[in-house]
Amino acid sequence: MKKIASAARLLHLFRRAGFGAGPALLDRYTGQPLGAVVEELISEPAAPLSLVTDEPPRTLPDSLPASQRPQQAQQMLEENREHIGELNAAWLGRMGHEAGVFREKMTLFWHGHFACRSLNARLVQRQNNTLRQHALGSFGELLRAVAHDPAMLQFLNNQQNRRQSPNENFARELMELFTLGRGHYTEADVKAAARAFTGWGFSPGGQFVLRQHLHDTGEKTFFGETKNFDGDAILDRLLGREQTAVFIAGKLYRFFVNDMPDEKIVASLGRKLFRSSFNIKEFMQDMLTADMFYEPRQVGVKIKSPIELLAGYQRTLGLHFGRRQAVLYVQKALDQVLFYPPSVAGWPGGTTWIDASSLLFRMSLPDLVFRQKKPDFQPKDEGDVNTEYLSRRSARLFSEVRMDWPGWEAHFPQKNKNERLDALAAVLLPHPLTPAQRLVVLGRLPEASVRELTLALMALPEFQLC
Repeated sequence: MKKIASAARLLHLFRRAGFGAGPALLDRYTGQPLGAVVEELISEPAAPLSLVTDEPPRTLPDSLPASQRPQQAQQMLEENREHIGELNAAWLGRMGHEAGVFREKMTLFWHGHFACRSLNARLVQRQNNTLRQHALGSFGELLRAVAHDPAMLQFLNNQQNRRQSPNENFARELMELFTLGRGHYTEADVKAAARAFTGWGFSPGGQFVLRQHLHDTGEKTFFGETKNFDGDAILDRLLGREQTAVFIAGKLYRFFVNDMPDEKIVASLGRKLFRSSFNIKEFMQDMLTADMFYEPRQVGVKIKSPIELLAGYQRTLGLHFGRRQAVLYVQKALDQVLFYPPSVAGWPGGTTWIDASSLLFRMSLPDLVFRQKKPDFQPKDEGDVNTEYLSRRSARLFSEVRMDWPGWEAHFPQKNKNERLDALAAVLLPHPLTPAQRLVVLGRLPEASVRELTLALMALPEFQLC
């Protein structure tokens, strides 16, 4: 692998390990040792900062009269939705502008891996900070933290898991989606694990509790071994299997490298992860400095998720969306709303991000954001998200967008329009322009200003790739 970071390699690194990079950041790091750039990227900040907004809504007081409970419950539901919307905008703002971008990208990965939905804003905020805290630590510690997390225990029905009638939901997803992957356990293992997790739940205040009177203390046979397993012992057995490391390595590879994994590389990465006792930071540092990460076959082959697209607008251009309804609108239109994964399996990703309708919306987004043109698009509505504003189809959502155009234009002083176009394309697109793309861009512009060229490049289908 080349020791010095070229602008092209830096852009690939920052798009995959973050959400893109603007010209100033590229100027800062171009020519530096690539390993040092990766080390700085994954080490900032040393201590994760919690995502905190205003005080989340509390639960209904037990003293509330029964006649008032339905009305108060509905009001509290709306307050929780509002607060989750605030968390959404705050997290996206952090992805787009603040330090520690790699930790936020890892938090986004774990948000999809440990996919969970809750209408309790306190639990949502707490879980997001749990993922952030452990995002670059030990996967074992992260797994244990998630297994004790009230939002996850509620989502996967473990609050109802008791020795008299074991609920298998949490145990099944723990093995199928969080650790081993389908085909690496039996139905008997699921049943035994479910019994081991009986009594795991949370208090009304949202604290993990082990309710001993609901826990099954009998012997259980798990992976062929018969003992009085409890939940922690089950987690130990899962972390003691190399297949867990291979499964996690495969998901990290698909998220950061390529949707079509090279199984030999994944198996090798899995072995390294297992030997490191599931050290995520060490694993990611090795992957981001590996030759294979920068091979041409890995560049510009992934479709940006809606969140990556929005955060990329901010990271690359220095743009501020202003109203949080604007970014919520785009998320809803493109089917990725933070804190509302479609299922416990998370977002499928890959080519599922694009269909004829969503591609047209993505390509028209620059006009919507910068010119406030109304899109010919109606996002789907769901009861779980407060989407009253989505029905407006109004460009007024983007009326508060702030962009330092003079500062952006100053990075592209070329007088020749073709040179200016190439310089912009080098920052905005994963590959150099083809002759056909050049004709499309220049052929429809009355003047080739930096602003007009920027918006034209962002409207190309290739801008959706990273």
